Amino acid sequence: MLEQFRAAKQAEIARLLALEKTRSLPEPYPGLRPDFLRALWDKGPLAIIAEYKRASPSKGEINLALTPQEAARTYADAGAAALSVLTEETFFKGSLQFLARVAPAGLPILRKDFILHPLQMVETASTPASAVLLIARMLSPKDLRDLLALAQTFGLAAVVEVCDENDLEKAQGVSPDIIQVNNRDLDTLNCDLATAERLARYKREDQIWIAASGMTSRADVSRMEQAGFDAVLVGTSLMSGADPGAALKALRGA
Repeated sequence: MLEQFRAAKQAEIARLLALEKTRSLPEPYPGLRPDFLRALWDKGPLAIIAEYKRASPSKGEINLALTPQEAARTYADAGAAALSVLTEETFFKGSLQFLARVAPAGLPILRKDFILHPLQMVETASTPASAVLLIARMLSPKDLRDLLALAQTFGLAAVVEVCDENDLEKAQGVSPDIIQVNNRDLDTLNCDLATAERLARYKREDQIWIAASGMTSRADVSRMEQAGFDAVLVGTSLMSGADPGAALKALRGA
């Protein structure tokens, strides 16, 4: 799957390279970005990042009727610490435009996509996003380091995602502030909460750690808290139901 994801981003990268040649790249976002890292700390001991996710390769279409604005308002009212927004178009039916549409809710926004090229970071910086996802398995150590530095230049938090020990070793080589453990292996799409529990023993005290994928109940969220995670990212189980806000409150134990 990762190679399919990589191939799907080539048209986007080509578009940005063409814009660079004509000096037409978008300017950095002029407004204030809510602090993603601070929001996770403030909503502890276990913050919930609520995701706007219309579709996925493993589930197909999830919820195409719920608008980004509606989801953002619902999640904010239900106590989310931050928003995650899928912007990948081919497999997740996302859009970069969704970032501006969820911004009025006032929560920090994580752009969740397959970021492979510096110009994608430049385009991310032109949006109201506060953070960007970097998937360790899809990047060389040098590319990961360079993209992390570029994110910091633009004032974006970088969430470095790992799926196993090899990914984690690569990620820790660049000393990120935020590690996200994805319980879903992006090569096979298999999901197992034991992945997060296994990797949690390597957690550094000076880092925020997020567990992502596979959580459908308050018990699952509590399991990640007991493993030592500071936050969880939940999308499919919230978007699949009739009332995402009520589902989020249930995960929070409210």
